[in-house]
Amino acid sequence: MRLRTWLLAVPFVAVLAAQPAATPPDEPAAPRSEVLERFLALPDPRPTQVRALRHLEARNDHFEKSAWMDVWTDVDESGFRYQIVDDGGSDYIRNHVLRAAHDSEVEMRASGGTERAAFTTENYIFDDGVVQPDGLLSFPVRPRRKDLLFVEGSLFISPDDGELVRLEGKLSKSPSFWTRRVDIVRRYRRVAGFRMPVVVESVANVRIAGPSTFRMDYEYESVNGQRVGSPQPRTAQLR
Repeated sequence: MRLRTWLLAVPFVAVLAAQPAATPPDEPAAPRSEVLERFLALPDPRPTQVRALRHLEARNDHFEKSAWMDVWTDVDESGFRYQIVDDGGSDYIRNHVLRAAHDSEVEMRASGGTERAAFTTENYIFDDGVVQPDGLLSFPVRPRRKDLLFVEGSLFISPDDGELVRLEGKLSKSPSFWTRRVDIVRRYRRVAGFRMPVVVESVANVRIAGPSTFRMDYEYESVNGQRVGSPQPRTAQLR
């Protein structure tokens, strides 16, 4: 079934990070080494407990198929767990993309795979920063080795505090023969003192199927036992 070809790329993207890479800046700037050093020096501890509500969407226009899903996720010392609370659209996409994304995350967290891709000088080469129209500094990054967890692109960092605002780029290694390229965007913010992803998007350019899109939004309920929000599934919000 040809639909299967574009599905092969998406679960990897969900675990990692997604959408087009950054466009080349119009104005070069002097190296912003102090901002980069501040970013690299910022503490980035991992929370030991997180409860979040995720809203996922995936679509392929060529096959005119789409689906969505609301999922509660829990991370603690016992591992990663998820519970689907509502979904709709294509059964195939729900099972082979959206559910598969979480199954992949269960396996990757259990193996410690997510720890391998940290933005450190051991993993990445950092080029000079460039001022962007929104005031952020973009630092091109190149992975030192090809890996599904590594991204070639740019980090967008706040010059005021060295915080990572977003990541844009492409996977350094294709997840399958069928996938020509996967562009990603990942947005971050501090939640209870921890750097957390809030949006993950991707566009996978797949042979035969063409572009396939994926998006996952995070809303956090608690981090390390601290209540930080009261998220509700999308269907509950409409009632």
